[in-house]
Parts: sequence; C-alpha cells; structure tokens
Amino acid sequence: MSGFGKVAVLFGGTSAEREVSLNSGSRVLAALQGQGIDAHPFDPAEQPLDALKGYDRAFIALHGRHGEDGTIQGALEVMHIPYTGSGVLASALAMDKFRTKLMWQAAGLPIPEYALLTADSDFADVEDELGLPLFVKPAHEGSSIGISKVKEHGALQLAYAEAAKYDPLVIAERGVMGGEYTVGIIGRGDDMVALPIIKIEPATEFYDYEAKYNRDDTRYLCPCGLPEAKEMEIRQGALEAFRILGGRGWGRVDFLMDEEGNHYFLEVNTAPGMTDHSLVPMAARVAGMDYPTLVRRVLELAAND
Repeated sequence: MSGFGKVAVLFGGTSAEREVSLNSGSRVLAALQGQGIDAHPFDPAEQPLDALKGYDRAFIALHGRHGEDGTIQGALEVMHIPYTGSGVLASALAMDKFRTKLMWQAAGLPIPEYALLTADSDFADVEDELGLPLFVKPAHEGSSIGISKVKEHGALQLAYAEAAKYDPLVIAERGVMGGEYTVGIIGRGDDMVALPIIKIEPATEFYDYEAKYNRDDTRYLCPCGLPEAKEMEIRQGALEAFRILGGRGWGRVDFLMDEEGNHYFLEVNTAPGMTDHSLVPMAARVAGMDYPTLVRRVLELAAND
C-alpha cells in the first residue's frame, strides 16, 4: 500500500477557473492512481463537503475562489483531513493581491507601484501617477481573469469597470516591462526549496488567460537566461516572499523584471496549475523531478495547520 490511505483529489469547484481546475485535477488523479495510490475524484460543485468524511488526505487541485482562498482549507481543518498546500491564513492572504502587497511592503520586498481603484477614483490622476502602460486587475482572481493592460490615457476607467465585474477590490499597477518570470517552490520549513526560474514569453500583449491555457505559441525558457548570481538572489527572495505569507508545501511566486534588471514580486499562487501548460511541473522537470514524482511529493507534504 502507498501509506497515504484514501485520498480525495479536489478539483472543479465553482470559481471562474473551474475548467482549468478540471484539467489540473484529472492529471493529478491519473498520476496518483498510476502509482498505486487509492485516489478518488471529488468535485465540491457536485458533492457535499461532508462526503469527504472517511478520506485520509486531500490533494487540492482547486483554483480561485473557494479553492485557494482559505475556505476549503478551513473546512478540511474542521474535518481533521490533512491537505496539500498552504494553510488557511496563507491561502487567504495570497489570494488577496492587495494584502499580499501590504505584507511584502512591510518586509521591504520590491513590488511594483500600485493604487487601489474605486468608482470614484480620479482615473486621470492615477494614470499620471503610475505612468503608462499599467495593468488593472481584480484583487481576488487568478489566471489573469479580469486583467486589462492600459496603454492610452483615458482608458483606465473602462479597465476598472471590467475588473470590478469580478471583484469590488481593484488594483492598478505600474507596468514593469522587462520580462515575466515565475519561481516554483516545494517543501516545508528549512527543507523548502525554490525551483529553477522560468521566463515566460507570451505571443500576446501579456501573459493572459489565452496565453496560459489555450495557445501553443507562448515560450517558456528554463534556464531563464538571468545571470546565475541574480537567479539565486531572486530564488532566495521568492522563498522569503512565500514564507512571509506563511506558505507551506508548495506554491509559485511570480515576478517581473524592468529594463534595468531590477526584479519586483507580483503575487503568490498557493494551488498552482498542474495542466500540460503549467509552470511548476515544467520547473520540477528541469530540476530532475518528473510529473508523477512531483505529485507524490506534494501529497507527502500534506498537513493541517
């Protein structure tokens, strides 16, 4: 036997990222079952949570709201079921891009300049203050849902209205245009490690939902091309950024580079994608860990707060 007992793979759910989650979860399920682990699919959109009673462990492959925002983690805590990824507080903080920024600012980590937007904001003033281009995003969504790139003066208000469809809390962020990168993280405590950095080169305006999941012309570079000393500095910074939020188990820290070679941390994903296009499996492969080994390692790290 595997030693894991009966494992629920949680995927699907009710968020705007349901389709991506179904893709991630089906691959995770197949990888676990292929290693003789007693794993079963569980879609919280179709089954009541109390049906999880009797499971020994949960692999969370849910993305977005009610999946990586602390809510399902809290339910699993109440049921005393160990689960993959970060705990309640870290999951909630990481899902909230605004409060993530506040935590990182307080710790002195580099982040892009930003402003909170409301319907009453002076949009022209924000455009002048942050400069163009800038990005507008809902504070509590993932997979680039609701994000707009503002390139022309006067366009910020429309971008705000689009983001506000998904979340009352909307952020405008200075465009940092020297490259998009990500760092996968796996482990607990002193054994936590940062995986090789991936540089993302989308064929679209930015790394949007289409580029992430539906297009085959996005380029992923690993090795990422940064000087070795700079890569190690950023990997250490990503570990610190993850730990500041209380992250554990596994996750992903996204960052941007400017044209002068400075880096700025952007956000943390505490339940990263596990699809064909996903970044953590890609980095793990470069580090010598194939997909089934990665999935098993994540499951081994399952815990309660």
